[in-house]
Amino acid sequence: MYRFGNRVFEQQDATALRPQGRSGVQLRALAAVMLTLASCVPSGFAQQNAPGTTEKEASSLPSAPAPVLTQPFDLRQSERDFSKPSGRLLGDPIDWYKATTIAKASFVNSVRLVDLVKDGKIYLSLSDAIALAIENNYDIAISRYNLDIADTDILRAKSGAALLGAPSGLVTGTLGGTSTTLITGGGPGGTTMGSGGAGTGAAGLTLTTNGAGPLPAQFDPSVTGNIQFERARQPQSNTFFSGGKTSLTTNTNIYNFAYNQGFATGANLAVSLTNNRITTDNPFQVYSPLLNSIFKATVTQHLLQGAGIWVNHRFIYQAKNDRRITDSAFRQQILYTVNQVENIYWALVSAYEDVQAKDRALQQSTKLDEDTRKQLQIGTMAPLDVVQADSNVATDKQALIASQSNLNYQQQIMKQAIARNLNDPALEAAAVIPTDRVSINEIPEESEPIEDLVQTAFKNRPELEQAVLTLRNDEITLKGARNNLLPTLDVYGFYGSSALGGSQSPSGINFQTGQPYPPGTFPEVTYGTVVQHLFNSSAPDKGAGFNLTIPIRNRQAQSVQARSLIEYRQSELRLEQLYTQIRMQVVNAQFALTNDRAQVKAAIAARDYAQQSLDAEEKKLHLGASTTANVLLQERNLATAENNLITANATYAKDRASLYQTLATTLQNYGINLNDAATGNVTSAPLVPGLQPAKKGNEPSMKAPGGN
Repeated sequence: MYRFGNRVFEQQDATALRPQGRSGVQLRALAAVMLTLASCVPSGFAQQNAPGTTEKEASSLPSAPAPVLTQPFDLRQSERDFSKPSGRLLGDPIDWYKATTIAKASFVNSVRLVDLVKDGKIYLSLSDAIALAIENNYDIAISRYNLDIADTDILRAKSGAALLGAPSGLVTGTLGGTSTTLITGGGPGGTTMGSGGAGTGAAGLTLTTNGAGPLPAQFDPSVTGNIQFERARQPQSNTFFSGGKTSLTTNTNIYNFAYNQGFATGANLAVSLTNNRITTDNPFQVYSPLLNSIFKATVTQHLLQGAGIWVNHRFIYQAKNDRRITDSAFRQQILYTVNQVENIYWALVSAYEDVQAKDRALQQSTKLDEDTRKQLQIGTMAPLDVVQADSNVATDKQALIASQSNLNYQQQIMKQAIARNLNDPALEAAAVIPTDRVSINEIPEESEPIEDLVQTAFKNRPELEQAVLTLRNDEITLKGARNNLLPTLDVYGFYGSSALGGSQSPSGINFQTGQPYPPGTFPEVTYGTVVQHLFNSSAPDKGAGFNLTIPIRNRQAQSVQARSLIEYRQSELRLEQLYTQIRMQVVNAQFALTNDRAQVKAAIAARDYAQQSLDAEEKKLHLGASTTANVLLQERNLATAENNLITANATYAKDRASLYQTLATTLQNYGINLNDAATGNVTSAPLVPGLQPAKKGNEPSMKAPGGN
């Protein structure tokens, strides 16, 4: 258990942040030795603590809270794990150098959508709409690639290279619905969320020191080779050193090889083997061809800066945290897109019912207009009443045409949210008929104690998960920045040797006699013997030493370490603020849903009253106790009441979906499988609670009304 702010959490995955290098006592002992050696260094060399703080207070860091739900490496859109190399260590080495191929994305609609098209229409339930969005929606499809991108950073970190970063933001290219995290249909004002996760500079934070500290060793070994053939003829300005020759010919073949590898402890191994084969007519050379080989192996170990397994593996730890952030961001994307599709669906339902309401209003006004004309003919109605009835019919026709246009647009909005290819003529012409309506039966979350809902949100919200993981990465950065404050102290040791060989040069001259050497004066030494001499200690070259670098005043490292700690403190405040924002969002969402339910009930009562008032006024008109103007007024009141009821139902449905999103329980409540979402293959359709089938009846006509 550990405390962060005013909360207590259970420690999770602490090994990912635990230093595995040299202990603090050993480091302090080495630092004391170095300071003794560098007694002339000014006092400003050491990192100074803030006034009023002790060394322990300045260096201690709280462990980040860990409500981490997303486990790493589970979500992938394919079976390929990009955190692992394509070639096996003991497999075909050619695979290490082959380019990876990524299949092209599919731009074909899923079979589920094709199956829903019947008689030129798409009868769409909310469950089908969500399933189709998971399979076809472009926002989700784009986000899936982020999972593999994050895996490639893990592979990169394992080689010792710096990270490129893993994406974690929302993709919001789908039209319609909402672009905010929280829908506020009622209740006190809510707040919108800034982007979280690994986004640099998000929500007013400054995250510029990420990756601070010494660069890790290159864990992937490298082999280099240099083969060169040189043929040279050089004029001589002094023939005394060329045996009287005015030019010398030298043929040189170079065969050099080197091996280099870094290790997690901060050690580095460098091995080199150089080979020269030189043929020359220089009389000073005993051998021609001359075989010259030099071997050298050097091991270097960091003792202060860059020393230890943890500091060299910190990018791997951070890459794995970034992968968790990407997993969490993908879950957030599913929550966002599902909520957006729900909003689009209820907007479509509203448009559909609005056309029905406008059609009924036109039928009523048309019937009233016909009755008024008949009464005019028998002399019981004034001509002005007919003109008023005609005007009302024209107004209702215009309202119906506008409603039909809106329904057409909402159908297109729905199609682009659940389909990838809108160019299919059958799909383009198909009308979308929503088959579900919202039920106003109370859901458990409406009456659940607010504190229980808040704790549910704290446990499930991906923004909190991402903020905590980002804070863990900040801790890694802090420790790297601290390590970078240390002087550089390296110990190294090397072993090498050299060997010569070849065949006696026919041009070699014994300058004591002035005659060429007799054949066999210098025994032939083959290349195999030369290599043997490299490792039999016949001509060794070995030694050990220390390299020490003490940056005077160390201002750059001090500034980075101080800046990283300041940024970390910012992130702590942002995390606490996020808890407060989420609490307010939950309170707001529950209040909004309570208000929405009351609004729906009030709208139903108002609609029923308007309907009864219209019926009564029409009866009065037939008895001569009312006027056309009064009947038209009641028709307008009924149309307004029906519009209010449609709006209230849609607001309640949207705010109920928003409450699930605010609590981040949409996936659990709807039975959405996150692995299915990652692969884009929905094996079982979501089951959305709180719905009822639409009442059977005639579908609204999309044909423009004719004129009278």
